[in-house]
Amino acid sequence: MKKDDLKKLNEAEFNKELQQLRRELFDLKLSLGSGEVKDLSQFGKIRKDIARCLTFLRQKQL
Repeated sequence: MKKDDLKKLNEAEFNKELQQLRRELFDLKLSLGSGEVKDLSQFGKIRKDIARCLTFLRQKQL
């Protein structure tokens, strides 16, 4: 998700987006065990998106 898109979200939307990203990461980890994952860089991308969401959420709270 782009930085400009994140600036427009409110706290409830951040939580929803964060929940979705965490679910994606969980599903990706499960599919790794079964050997379905071909592109391992997806893990890093999703983790960075989660960190980005948490950072913007914290900025909004302050």
